[in-house]
Amino acid sequence: MPFIRKQQIKFRHCDPAGIVFYPRYFEMINDTVEIWFDESLGHSFADIHPQNGVPTGQIQTRFTAPSRLGDELTITLEVQKVGTASLTLNLTAKSADEPRFSAQATLIYVDSQGKSEPWPDALRKRIHREMETTQ
Repeated sequence: MPFIRKQQIKFRHCDPAGIVFYPRYFEMINDTVEIWFDESLGHSFADIHPQNGVPTGQIQTRFTAPSRLGDELTITLEVQKVGTASLTLNLTAKSADEPRFSAQATLIYVDSQGKSEPWPDALRKRIHREMETTQ
């Protein structure tokens, strides 16, 4: 099963036109990834980040419809590919059945100096297990 998270659109997410200001979607994407690491992989960012990091190396996003104050988004995360030090995720958001955005994000596992390094074996195994359950 893919990882699914609900996100209520709050006033803080909206611009003066009353729709989600698009950079707020990137915060929602990051929140979803961070919660997925903690809840599904059992590796919280708080545990990873003192010595390592998981920055986003690339993100492609398509916005298909505006979201408004009070809307509830269902954000779905699925693992697409695991590389030596990279991880590609597909994320989609809908409100009811209406698509709001889709994104493909590539995360990179890095050391404390920001240099990529292989995923730790235990974490790699958990990611592969998540990938198998969503296909």
